[in-house]
Amino acid sequence: MAQVEIFMPKLGESVMEATITKWLVQEGDMIDLEQSIVEIATDKVDSEVPSPEKGRLVKKIFAEGDVVKIGTAFALVETDVSVVASSPEVSAPAAPVVMEAPAPAAIPFVPAAETSVASFGSDARFYSPLVKNIAQKEQISAEELAHIPGTGSEGRVTKQDILQYLEGGRKAAPSVAAPPTAPPVVPPTPAAPPTPAPSAAPTAAPKPPIVLGGEDTIVEMDRMRKMIAAHMVMSKQTSPHVTSYVEADVTHMVKWRERVKNDYEKKHGEKITFTPIILEAVARAIREFPGVNASVDGDRVVLRGRVNIGMAAALPTGNLIVPVIKDADQMNLLGLTRKVNDLANRARNNKLDPDDISGGTYTVTNVGTFGNVMGTPIINQPQVAILAVGAIRKKPAVLETSEGDVIAIRHMMFLSHSYDHRVVDGALGGRFVKRVAEILESFDPNRPI
Repeated sequence: MAQVEIFMPKLGESVMEATITKWLVQEGDMIDLEQSIVEIATDKVDSEVPSPEKGRLVKKIFAEGDVVKIGTAFALVETDVSVVASSPEVSAPAAPVVMEAPAPAAIPFVPAAETSVASFGSDARFYSPLVKNIAQKEQISAEELAHIPGTGSEGRVTKQDILQYLEGGRKAAPSVAAPPTAPPVVPPTPAAPPTPAPSAAPTAAPKPPIVLGGEDTIVEMDRMRKMIAAHMVMSKQTSPHVTSYVEADVTHMVKWRERVKNDYEKKHGEKITFTPIILEAVARAIREFPGVNASVDGDRVVLRGRVNIGMAAALPTGNLIVPVIKDADQMNLLGLTRKVNDLANRARNNKLDPDDISGGTYTVTNVGTFGNVMGTPIINQPQVAILAVGAIRKKPAVLETSEGDVIAIRHMMFLSHSYDHRVVDGALGGRFVKRVAEILESFDPNRPI
């Protein structure tokens, strides 16, 4: 009879810890191999952790609401208990379990901040370390936190409760509100901005003061927006961005999809959009120009062996997430269509797993969804390039024919390719996006479905 520790698994790039939101089994319960035993939440996604062992759960090392580091044991399972299932001795572990104190929640890409958790007074409700951390970072007082409706067990305030409260427009409590004699204002603007020391780095320059007016409204960023903001600033500070543009004639692609979309759905049970067709072209071009499928590690360039294409997707909250299609170059159009539809649906319903948003080597974003004809996308670090796809519009274009040039109405689309000029020169970045356009322009209008 052996006792096995269950460890918090790796949950994706930059995720170092997770919060236990709900235990799905109780101490003494029998569990099967791969049975989900606990629900967890990170700053990126919520998911369940399956058991790698079959046996009896004899110890919960951490309780609901605790923050657990990746690689830390959070449960103890006794295996080979079928013969002694009714023995009372298995109700406790044979040896004392050394518990590692949970660390406060970390926010990927967010600059370091005060990590201690503030005391929340005599409020009788239980608050998890993650909720306390969010409250502290958002400067929510104990009185204000006590008035947030909770949907958890016994009225507990969950991560989702406090995030929805912040997104919905918080009501400031007296302990954190501005003086009642005047509308919310910023601290008095100094007569002259402080001059940074000569040795100060450019990032240490003072921020311009914001003067609030009586008609202004303050909207607090949610945690995902803060992470996106920090990640975008980091990317611009890390990589010198250059953007190349190409206009592609995608008439064949548009007419083919219009002709086959109904039959395609009947045959395969999947709706086909332009996204998988474009991703297919990008994957082909990456194989021809592997230099854009890379990362920078100091003075070294890491050429990625796999083509894992991230597709930026807008969430109902207005935030952005980038699910990843692994080995996109190994899939046919049907495989890409199914994967695109699956990831897009799960992204909209907040059902993505940590693995779904990790491991990307190149990113495509569709600014055409919002009617934009082109854009200057910011590189998704640690990648070195990103492609923005613009809106498809009918435009007059010059066509070369055997009888001379003619003007015709064509479906045209801009491709905007941003790349890290440290390792991707204009020749490589420009040739790559031109090749993507050529593949799309040569789309076979008689392609079978």
